[in-house]
Amino acid sequence: MSVVRLALMTLLASAVSATAGCGGSKGDTMLMRESFNSDNTYSRSVDVTAAQACEAARRALLSQGYIVARADANGVEGSKNFQPRDDSHEQLDLRVSCVSQGADKAWVFVSALQDRYALKKSSTSASVGVGVLGSVSLPVGSSDDSLVRVASSTVQDASFYNRFFERLDSYLPKPQAAPAPPTPPAPPTPAPAPSTPVPVPVPTPAEVPAEGPPAQETPAAR
Repeated sequence: MSVVRLALMTLLASAVSATAGCGGSKGDTMLMRESFNSDNTYSRSVDVTAAQACEAARRALLSQGYIVARADANGVEGSKNFQPRDDSHEQLDLRVSCVSQGADKAWVFVSALQDRYALKKSSTSASVGVGVLGSVSLPVGSSDDSLVRVASSTVQDASFYNRFFERLDSYLPKPQAAPAPPTPPAPPTPAPAPSTPVPVPVPTPAEVPAEGPPAQETPAAR
């Protein structure tokens, strides 16, 4: 009898080990999905300071109807609610982190958490006294509705993050064109040199012929 019991205990232990092994394989499968690849799905490098990048992220979330709960030079947090059906509710939480990368560059990291809620109804009961039988709980028509979180997961859709970064880029300060170098002033025009007066030729006085002795009158004939 003891041998049979020992065999049963061994068989039970083997079944438990097999069940645990199956659970471990599922866990390993989930972990294998986390590849830590370098496709930059959740990050971008921008040519502005960390404070400017977070300010652009804050404006991007506000422009899409998110409620911003926190915003500073290092991070931004915002949330948005959705109601796909009457009995379900979804909430999207975005967390943005800005890390300096040199003087005028920064890394922007973003992750989105999606929570799903379902409407659960629970009926209420009331106690009614029935004399000898004591109190009896009877269900009544009222019910309490409450939202219960049924799922929570990190958004891994690359196109979702691409749309976020495109919106972020529209609010980044644009680089200003370098001002054109000032035009050097034109050299001053030299003053004209004073002209040397041209000597005006002085007319030479005409030579006056020498006066001879006066001519003698010839006596008239008588």
